[in-house]
Amino acid sequence: MKITSVRLTPVNIPMDMPYFWSGGLYPGTTKVVIEVETDEGLVGLGEAPSDDLLPTLRSMADRIIGHDPINIADLEGRCVPPWQIVQNTDGNAVVRAFGAIEIALWDLRGKAWGQPLYQLLGGAVRKDIPFTEYFSYRSSADGRETLETSESVVDYCLKMREEHGSTYFEGKLTVGDPEREIATVRLLREALGPKAMIRLDSNMAWSVATATRILREIEPYDIRNYEDPVGTFEEMAQLRRHSSIPFSTHVPDIRRAVALGAPDTIVVNFAVLGGISRALRFIGACEAMGIGFWCYSGDAGICTAAYLHMSAAMPHITEPSQSLFRWQVGDVIKDGPFRQTNNVVRVPEGPGLGVELDREAMAHWHKHYVDNGPMNHFLDPWSDGHYRRLPLG
Repeated sequence: MKITSVRLTPVNIPMDMPYFWSGGLYPGTTKVVIEVETDEGLVGLGEAPSDDLLPTLRSMADRIIGHDPINIADLEGRCVPPWQIVQNTDGNAVVRAFGAIEIALWDLRGKAWGQPLYQLLGGAVRKDIPFTEYFSYRSSADGRETLETSESVVDYCLKMREEHGSTYFEGKLTVGDPEREIATVRLLREALGPKAMIRLDSNMAWSVATATRILREIEPYDIRNYEDPVGTFEEMAQLRRHSSIPFSTHVPDIRRAVALGAPDTIVVNFAVLGGISRALRFIGACEAMGIGFWCYSGDAGICTAAYLHMSAAMPHITEPSQSLFRWQVGDVIKDGPFRQTNNVVRVPEGPGLGVELDREAMAHWHKHYVDNGPMNHFLDPWSDGHYRRLPLG
């Protein structure tokens, strides 16, 4: 079997209503759908985390056409410099780009062998994969539709519990007002009761002094985890002296986490780690070093399927992953986006990732990208209509 073509399609994935995070107002995201086609008619699906990777993805596509898609090590050697060089350079674009392609190669493996990905990873230890509902203050870009009160956040969570059986919740309450965050946490715990899971995420918004105060005030409300309350691991280690609430981060640095004793968990995209193979090794290292691991959300459906299979096969992933499923107005897979019921999503049983492209949906969201430009909040944070700048504590 040989690779005959690699198709790259950038798509926008908007939210039904933008939500506030530490950078302002988050309207959605841009992904790149990857299709790796072979001379046997099989097509593997991958997903890149942002469209800035398109030049690197195109270069890698040229390097892998004509080669065996099953031999992932060979293809990585054609696309990615030796790892010590990657670690010693300023950017990780090659890692993220090949990681996105590598997901497609694993999808091809499963399709070639007629097995779901979780079977290739050793079999399932669970098939119902837990995810949190997400909450936040929200507002349309023009400010005409808003959910910006503590009561609106609580009402939303109660609605998710009533309609979908949800008892796992995670969200962002960072709008520059510590008192408001503390008050909303108190109302959430009172409304949801003692058994509901509540996790928080500030996207590194707070100073150590402000975070110390917030953590002290919310600790009685049994917060399961607080993601990136401050900007660095060193600052989280300072907070650890004042709070027993566990911390998580999107920064995949196991060595520093172990050396400093914080954060407790790493939450990351598989493409960022370099693909499925490297994610397996990374999760194994987390397990060996006592660091937790779960996945984040906001994808085009393909990466979500990879999360489902990995979580099915990895005993170490015991906590629910993040989910923006309910807020996504669409994605690129048939019957998508995924939606949890009673906190869980069933792992797909088809070969490979077990998902198929919805060509009509992909064309629609690609046109959205062409007409509106990328929704890339990281690379273009001052794009018109995307942001309302916020004061941070």
